[in-house]
Amino acid sequence: MNRKQLINGQSKQEVVKFFSQYHYKTELAALCRAHHLPAIGTKAELNARLRGAMLGTASNMAPTPTPTASRGRAQALTAFEITLDTPIAGSGFRFNAAAREFFAAYFHIRRFAYTKPMAIVKRQALADPSQRLTVRDLVTVYQQTQEPAAKKAFLANNAEEGTYEWNHFVRDFCADPATAQYQSKLKAAALLWRQVRQGHGEKRYRHALLADYSTLLRQYQPHQK
Repeated sequence: MNRKQLINGQSKQEVVKFFSQYHYKTELAALCRAHHLPAIGTKAELNARLRGAMLGTASNMAPTPTPTASRGRAQALTAFEITLDTPIAGSGFRFNAAAREFFAAYFHIRRFAYTKPMAIVKRQALADPSQRLTVRDLVTVYQQTQEPAAKKAFLANNAEEGTYEWNHFVRDFCADPATAQYQSKLKAAALLWRQVRQGHGEKRYRHALLADYSTLLRQYQPHQK
């Protein structure tokens, strides 16, 4: 199934195959527009919208409200007004100094720093208020992802994390000392990324890729005299 063949009548197997491949957010948005679906929101929301259309089930994932749109709906809460049962969406809860003060007091630490898993849960709460996520859910995800392995597992299983796969790939590619041999690291990384994102494996950089695609990468090595 190519990207121009959408949407109704696809088998579950075809849908699974489509989403097993990597798609840029711009590509997903273009597909949405072509088939009269909302084309705004996070990459996770676009994926959910297209998946629902392909399988014939409506997706209720609304676009994440922008900070500008959120302002004025509810006055920002103070640290004393925040409780574990405070809804994340629509209550005036913000990731601001007041919330940081609340979490610092709750965890009995001097300085509190928001984590990426917390930010993902907050965005999910804003995208779908019907989940009724609360500050308690933020506390839970913070506690459960303190260990690096647990945090990595959470991010790996979260659809939103796909948005950052290319950036992570380039970062890890450039951090490999063996890539110093290439005259244009970004072009070499992009070449490898095209191979990886169309495959069915993990969308991450591995040193072994340099050997696997050495023939293709040779064009970015200095010519030997």
